[in-house]
Order: sequence, then C-alpha cells, then structure tokens
Amino acid sequence: MTNNKLNPRVDKFLSKAKQWREEYEQLRTIVLDCGLTEDYKWMHPCYTFDDKNIVLIHGFKEYCALLFHKGALLQDPNGILIQQTENVQAARQIRFTNVQQIVEMEAVLKAYIQNAIEVEKAGLEVELKKKEDYLIPEELQTKFAELPGLKTAFEALTPGRQNAYIYHFSQAKQSKTRVSRIEKFIPQILEGKGLND
Repeated sequence: MTNNKLNPRVDKFLSKAKQWREEYEQLRTIVLDCGLTEDYKWMHPCYTFDDKNIVLIHGFKEYCALLFHKGALLQDPNGILIQQTENVQAARQIRFTNVQQIVEMEAVLKAYIQNAIEVEKAGLEVELKKKEDYLIPEELQTKFAELPGLKTAFEALTPGRQNAYIYHFSQAKQSKTRVSRIEKFIPQILEGKGLND
C-alpha cells in the first residue's frame, strides 16, 4: 500500500461492516495502490484525485461494488461496467460477490482506476441529459393547464428535481397511474420540494 493516509472514518466504516468487510478491505488496498486520496462521502469510502471523485466502494444485499463516478466515459475492454439503473447517467459499477473475484481482478481493476484518473486529468465530463431531453407527460401538461400555480411551482424547481419528477411520472405504463402519481406529488411540488425531499 502507498503511504496515503488512511481515513479514520473509513476505518470506522470497515469495523462496522457486517457484510462484505473482507471485500471492502481488499478493494481499499487496490484503490490506495493507485495513489488516490481516501475520503468518506455519502456514508461510504470515496477516493479522489485532486479533490475530484474517482471511485466509491459500496455494498448491497447481493453484491459489493466499485462505483466509478464518470464510468460512462471509461473504456470497458472487459465488459464489466454496469449501469445501475437506466436513470443513472454518469456512474458505472464493477460488482463482486466474493473476495476471490477481487483478488483475481486486481490488475484489471487498477487499469480501470488509472483510466478513470486519466479521464479526470483530461477534464472530461459526462454529457447529462437536459430537461428538454425529457418529454413532459401529457397528463402533467393537462394538470398544468388546470392548475397554473402548479406549472409555476414546477418551473421554479431545480432542473434535477424537475427531471426526477418527469422520469417518475413517465415510468408508469398506464395513463391513470401517471395521473395518480402526479396527483400524489402536487402538494410537494407546490411546496417547492423534490421527489425525495
């Protein structure tokens, strides 16, 4: 391991981990070998280069993963980068179910981390979809016509909050479901709150 300072908050995170502890420790060693700075963000070990987020270690019930913040820009010769959901635009994961997989993939993981560092050094950015790229569902446009105050409140939301609502409403297959989703969130929109606020 390089002489990078270990972050005590990550030590605490690891000591409390009930699942994936051995995997996390192995991933930590590999990531630190790549010369990144260890930080603790979003309640997970996060590794940065010049204060820019490169990779995060996190775990779920079925797997643990390395999450590359700009994974959409990485070369993926091994076909191992996974888009968590179709709503995730920039980040990509490499998933693991046991420590042996991580040990066997060490060289590959280091190559991907180096690629992520190069992407950051080059100043590359993921082109995120803009609000205009999301179609406002007909049912929401109808509600805007019925309640002009709703349209005003919606347009006052941040673009990210608007996109989250549009995506949530659009995911419903049936019109009546879209209408009930919209109606459920009208009070929240009028209060200037986002989907998850």
